[in-house]
Amino acid sequence: MKKAIIDLGTNTCNLLIAEKANKGFEFLHTSKVAVKLGKGGINKRTLTPEATDRAIRALNIHKQAIEAQGGVDEIMCFATSAVRDADNKEEFARAILEHTGIKLNIISSDKEAELIYHGVELAMGDVPAGSIIMDIGGGSNEFIISQNNRILWKHSFPTGIAGVIERIKISNPILPDEIKEIENWLENNMSELWDIAKEFKIETLIGCSGSFDTIADIIDNIPANSLVREKQIISIPDFDKICKLLISSTEAERQTMRTIEDMRVEMIVPAALLIKLVVTKLGIKEIIQTDSSLKEGALVSSL
Repeated sequence: MKKAIIDLGTNTCNLLIAEKANKGFEFLHTSKVAVKLGKGGINKRTLTPEATDRAIRALNIHKQAIEAQGGVDEIMCFATSAVRDADNKEEFARAILEHTGIKLNIISSDKEAELIYHGVELAMGDVPAGSIIMDIGGGSNEFIISQNNRILWKHSFPTGIAGVIERIKISNPILPDEIKEIENWLENNMSELWDIAKEFKIETLIGCSGSFDTIADIIDNIPANSLVREKQIISIPDFDKICKLLISSTEAERQTMRTIEDMRVEMIVPAALLIKLVVTKLGIKEIIQTDSSLKEGALVSSL
């Protein structure tokens, strides 16, 4: 049985095509298309007509990729923060169905965190004790703490990077006062994370896909998305070096870096600031990057 899993996120629309093999799946194809669903509306709880058009275009591109793979038995499309929080999500879902034939599964924040966890579990096997999983999104950021293959705590914070960019004007390059404003806003709106972390001895941050992939690509000095990683260790000194590089860079400079895909040029600086805040506040000693996230978790959960 072949399945296509589509993760319609706030910034990107991700596709995974896999075929059942023995007790698991063989990955046949992965691709992504920028959608920027939050642009112009995320802080107004609305999906603009332009965002709807971008989503329709992205899904039809993915349908072409599915056809090129010989089709699939099932397409499962999951919509996350930007869609579930929008007041016009039903209208958006109807437009998607009408223009693509794809039915959206608009999932809760709890379900999103659960699927992310299963994606990480697939890549890493046992999730190490003393770790916290972090998935940076455009509309929300998910955090999960687990032990002995059981989720102990999970939470979705409405502090996604698209929301930060819409809320706080960022200069080119970003200025110290803007960095402080972003850090203060994130810190104040993620207080539950700082409180819960005191109950666990957390030393490792597991970063899922997206911005963490970009940081790993910059460290390895390879073209963006040219390497699939189940997991890669990122030392704190290496992360600090990359964070300083990104903060001091202009948008034009980032556009010329082969290690950063176009869709991340605008988002990667506030994303790096978010990671830096978490590393500092929680006393993280090591970062582990993995490409696996929601779509891989959804595939596993569909077995």
